[in-house]
Amino acid sequence: MNLFRNLFRPGNIAQAHCDGPCGVYDPASARIAAEAVLSMEKKIAALGDAQDIATINTRTRFIAIKEQQAEVCKHELDVLWHDYFKPEHLEKYPNLHETFWKAAKLCSKNKTEQDPANGEALLQAVEEIHGIYWGSKGKDVPFIRAS
Repeated sequence: MNLFRNLFRPGNIAQAHCDGPCGVYDPASARIAAEAVLSMEKKIAALGDAQDIATINTRTRFIAIKEQQAEVCKHELDVLWHDYFKPEHLEKYPNLHETFWKAAKLCSKNKTEQDPANGEALLQAVEEIHGIYWGSKGKDVPFIRAS
C-alpha cells in the first residue's frame, strides 16, 4: 500500500499562475475583475441607506462580490507585476513599480470602502497597466470596457 501511495502521490503541487515559463499573460482578467468592482460599487451606492431586510441582504451580497473581485484583480496584477515584467521593462517604463503599487492599493481601498469613485480609479489604473503591458510587446491593443 505504501508503494502504491508513494507512486501516485504528487511531489510538489503549484497553485499559482504562473511559476513555470508558460508565457501566458494578459491584463484582461484584471480588467474584468475591476469592472465587477466598479459595478458593485455603483449598485451599492444605488441602494442608498435603506435598512429593510431585502436591501440589507442585497447590499451584503454586493459587498461580498466587490471584495472578492478586488482580491481577484489584485492577484492578477501581482502575477503581471512579479512574473511578466522584467528589469528591462523598467528602462522603458520607469514608473512601473509605482503604477502597480498604486493599483494594488486601490484594490485594497475598494475592499474596505464603498465609493464608486474608488472603483473608477481602479479601472483607470488597470487601463494604464494595460497600456504598459501591450506597449512592452509593441502592440496597440485598445482597452474596451464591457459595461
